Amino acid sequence: MKKLKIASIPGDGIGREVVPAAEDVLHTVAEIHGGLSFEFTNFPYSCEYYLEHGEMIPEDGLERLKDFHAIFLGAVGNIKLVPDHISLWGLLIKLRREFEQVINIRPAKVLKGVQSTLLNPNDFDLMVVRENSEGEYSSVGGRMFKGEDEIAIQNSIFSRKGTERAMRYAFELAEKRKKHVTSATKSNGIYYSMPFWDEVFKEVSKDYPNIDADSQHIDALAAFFVTQPERFDVIVASNLFGDVLTDIGAGIMGSVGIAPAANINVNGKYPSMFESVHGSAPDIIGKGIANPIGQIWTAKMMLDYFDEEELGTLLLDIVESVTGDRILTPDLGGKSSTKEVTNEIISRLKKRT
Repeated sequence: MKKLKIASIPGDGIGREVVPAAEDVLHTVAEIHGGLSFEFTNFPYSCEYYLEHGEMIPEDGLERLKDFHAIFLGAVGNIKLVPDHISLWGLLIKLRREFEQVINIRPAKVLKGVQSTLLNPNDFDLMVVRENSEGEYSSVGGRMFKGEDEIAIQNSIFSRKGTERAMRYAFELAEKRKKHVTSATKSNGIYYSMPFWDEVFKEVSKDYPNIDADSQHIDALAAFFVTQPERFDVIVASNLFGDVLTDIGAGIMGSVGIAPAANINVNGKYPSMFESVHGSAPDIIGKGIANPIGQIWTAKMMLDYFDEEELGTLLLDIVESVTGDRILTPDLGGKSSTKEVTNEIISRLKKRT
């Protein structure tokens, strides 16, 4: 029996609604497998936890989490309770940094029955590999002076190790897909870091002669995401560029509510973390209409990570059969509740046994 111990952090807002739904789906998947089981341990880390304890996660929180096989995260943030820079840096980014989750991956594809925001989406199916530990989000810099003389300095840090690691991950992923990697750059405007990025990309690409490789400046690339997303397979990008591109990817799919993500630890020392990207959605908390697909697709990515790709594919196929029959939550133009969509996915999974 393959027993996977998962730290579950529903977090804030609708995270508390969609994480239990996705856990129910994963238990059903495990039943189908027969030799797989999930054991979820719930942790209350959230903005409400911060208001009660003065911290997003306790001092020994990382120690409590480090021996789990993975972390399953719902949503972090409630601007009405805690400023975003405190909630995100105190929990989400802390987990990414301390657990060396150096790669972030986010897919974007046309789902059956889901109306893309594009007039002609042409069945795009792409994956963004984002360097997740340094780059433009390096916390190096400072502020000085006051008034009209005040200045702020933010330094971007690009190491050869981190840059090459993200690129190799992208090439190896492309070998399982359509064998095409696009590098997001801006070497015509950013003088030092982006030419360095381009040089490393060119060097790495030589080790993968069977993969088509090209580079696109980020402004043009962002436009192509909207006009010709079907031309892309795997895109590798820096921390900031990857962040922007993946939100565009969620937008052109039709709703951020269906977008999944994975934060990958590649050295095996700490757990990887799987999260939906829709945020806490305070406007629909408690209404029972939160879209569970983002968290369920995130569960699919977790199955893939644990070498259960056949089950992951089955799960996404079932999700698409449900969306294809227009069983959708209101954010996708439907009338179904969180529970109704989840129950339909579970029902169809059970019929596959």
